[in-house]
Amino acid sequence: MSTGRGGGRLAWFDELYRDAGEDAGNVPWSRSGPHPGLAHWAASAPEHGGSAIDVGCGLGDNAEYLAELGYETTAFDLSETAIAWARRRFPRSPVAYAVADLFDLPTAWIGAFHFVDEIYTLQALPEDMRQNALANIAKLAAPGGRILVVCIASDDAGRTDGPPWPLARSEIDGFLRHGFGTESFQDLVLGENDRRHFVATYRRL
Repeated sequence: MSTGRGGGRLAWFDELYRDAGEDAGNVPWSRSGPHPGLAHWAASAPEHGGSAIDVGCGLGDNAEYLAELGYETTAFDLSETAIAWARRRFPRSPVAYAVADLFDLPTAWIGAFHFVDEIYTLQALPEDMRQNALANIAKLAAPGGRILVVCIASDDAGRTDGPPWPLARSEIDGFLRHGFGTESFQDLVLGENDRRHFVATYRRL
């Protein structure tokens, strides 16, 4: 879930993984399996396959699920500790795990993926970093590619009580300014704490 070029502002992501002591229960966003928003979307998707990338992959559960669905999956995180941990968790994984910075993406990734999985990354970033992050997530999608966004929902943009910062629909609809159209949008109650989430897909036009 962690990503971004922000110097010391985002160093706490890697610190949290290091301090977790190899116990995933100490990572607030970790779960043993895919996020229920991803599973909900996958159950109704007409087809799966092609190339996929998991943004801010953390310990790899969502990336592994995408690979099981049949995607040729790349997964990245800013945290070196998280990526090393994911590789240890899934030693025979077909997923290509990488340490990478959302704000300085590898050139080879631009426009390269049929499916982009964005779960909880944008909501973990301060507001002044969020629009640049969204623009770079958009760059990952191939022509005709799809972006899935799962986030904790808010009716009010610009909330300050985070991280995480629940997002308003107007914020994630920022993809519409980057050559995407809305394919689906759902306002759902998900997760162990029955929190309200947005589960949305955007398709590159």
